[in-house]
Amino acid sequence: MTMRLWFLPCMLLVSVSTLRAQSLHERIDQMIESTPGFGNIAAPMSSDAEFLRRVYLDLTGSIPPFEVAQQFLADKSPNKRQTLIDRLLRSPEYARRMQQFFDVMLMERRPTKRVPEADFQEYLRQSFADNKPWDQLVREILSADGDDPKLRPASRFMLDRDAEPNQLTRDISRLFLGMNLHCAQCHDHPVVRSYKQEDYYGIYAFLSRTFIFTDKKRKNLAVLAEKAEGDVTFVSVFDPTKTQKTTMPRMPGLPPIKVPNFKKGEEYQVKPAKGVRPVPKFSWRAQLAKEITSPENVRFRRNIANRLWQMMMGRGLVDPVDFDHPDNPPSHPDLLALLADEFASHRYDIRWFVRELALTRTYQRSSMLSAGATEVPPDRFAVANLKPLSPEQLAQSMMEATGSTANIRRALGSKLTEQALYARLKPAIAQFVRTFGAQPGEPEGDDFEVTIDQTLFITNGPLIRSWLKPSGENLLARLEKVEDAKQIAAILFLSIFTRQPSDEETKDVADYLRGRTDRTQALQEIAWALLASNEFRFNH
Repeated sequence: MTMRLWFLPCMLLVSVSTLRAQSLHERIDQMIESTPGFGNIAAPMSSDAEFLRRVYLDLTGSIPPFEVAQQFLADKSPNKRQTLIDRLLRSPEYARRMQQFFDVMLMERRPTKRVPEADFQEYLRQSFADNKPWDQLVREILSADGDDPKLRPASRFMLDRDAEPNQLTRDISRLFLGMNLHCAQCHDHPVVRSYKQEDYYGIYAFLSRTFIFTDKKRKNLAVLAEKAEGDVTFVSVFDPTKTQKTTMPRMPGLPPIKVPNFKKGEEYQVKPAKGVRPVPKFSWRAQLAKEITSPENVRFRRNIANRLWQMMMGRGLVDPVDFDHPDNPPSHPDLLALLADEFASHRYDIRWFVRELALTRTYQRSSMLSAGATEVPPDRFAVANLKPLSPEQLAQSMMEATGSTANIRRALGSKLTEQALYARLKPAIAQFVRTFGAQPGEPEGDDFEVTIDQTLFITNGPLIRSWLKPSGENLLARLEKVEDAKQIAAILFLSIFTRQPSDEETKDVADYLRGRTDRTQALQEIAWALLASNEFRFNH
């Protein structure tokens, strides 16, 4: 009996030690798979082809080149998936992909007003290439006033929103806290009980004294300036007494910040005057960057963990991602808490976090239902959720599939770099963004709705038709050199879908080509049909 009492604590210590030693991706899978009945609905692991296409799209923004697909599918190494993930995360294409994702998230395709869009995008790209911690990136974006040339690109977030405090309050609460407070401006949120009007104005207060100052001495350069006075008051439109309330700057659920008192006339470091940008001794706006990223503000780390989960898994643990509240709880509350805390404890290392997600069985499951399963709730993450390609992913994947990108790589020769290649691809990507992107200032949705303009762009657009003309070593030029229909089908499907065709698909290709005298046109028609298919438009 004594031995058993002595032995039991040792077993517990070993168990706890083992649990702590587990990697995050192992703990994620344990928590996802511990849901009752999970084994009855879980899809099998994805095939190598499905995984390859998915991870390339998620980590580089494009399907893989034909040669890469050939090599990966032929590779028999047991650790080839982890090796691929690590290689892609070190690639310059990863930084570009993250730049595109976060640019759309943060700026919602707004046109340039005061800070060039290209400057902001390059700032983001370099930040992700350097693996800048997320909290540092956010502090730079929210604190940059446009005066420092090094951080002027970061000031685009506020300057190109005209420094309008209501617009900024709505966007900052959505994008950095997962709280859509739009309906809490005039009263407590009518649907979300926990979203209060005082939450809205607590964030608003950080921004209420900020305005745009035009420096005429520097060619009318627009920068942010701030007053040292101005209290924030608000009244609910539903309050019959019209009681006026006041608030100091504060994060939702946290106490107001401490504001120092200055004697009248001593509030400014640089006093306001004609043609002079005022600088207060204590900046409310500067405190926003500190308060929003503080360890006490749990919402900050929950929001980014949830958004990165959505990027990789096709759906947030909290869905929609900007309505995190008790009446819309996470599908896996303990998992979201774990993700948020681990991300923060690893100093908001995005590359590390994305790697852990990519290594999970949850991420690597097939998008095909398991035998016997008829319907699986998407919030169980038992089957990979389908994700429509973003305009950038669609454009880059079409150019890769048709061999247009390969021709540009060859043309660049020794001058080939990711940035040089992207500069050549960018005009075509811009056409896809105009056709498939959301309206400026609107969040990019996950719904797949095809418009007439999009259909015409795919079916009759001169851009895609130009990619399907034999040129150099592109897809059509290579297909014209092949006589065997089976080999043609294999090249087509691996180039476009990153998989081998089924026997039935191979037969369909052979039947379509049989007896055709206009062989080039027939090959173009087959390639176009594959590019226009739903299979190509989705990340499986």
